Amino acid sequence: MNTIQNSKINALIQQSQVAQPTQVVPSQTQGAEKSTFESLLQDQLKVSGHAKTRMESRNIHLSQDEWNRVVDGVQKASAKGAKESLVMVDNVALVVSVKNRTVITAVDKDNLANNVFTNIDSAIIV
Repeated sequence: MNTIQNSKINALIQQSQVAQPTQVVPSQTQGAEKSTFESLLQDQLKVSGHAKTRMESRNIHLSQDEWNRVVDGVQKASAKGAKESLVMVDNVALVVSVKNRTVITAVDKDNLANNVFTNIDSAIIV
């Protein structure tokens, strides 16, 4: 198993294996089809420490389906040559480094008003 380089996320994953699963890990999936947040991060998308802090402080929890939609959007943006994208999923905005496959920051609907997103070259609504 590959080690996650973000120590905060790695610690959360280890805690979730001991404690009850967090809202980020969907509990509906079972057996061989089970896709954990850990494997999503390792294989397709990383969450920066800043983004993780923002998600926690703003009480942003994305389901597995929402994460899958974000990953699909990032893949489409990559195919179009995007480098930094604003990804809108339901009532959450994520700024994602497409090149690095990393979520840079997250904003919920209550904090979207009067926000200016800079240094993005694309927007994806998933």
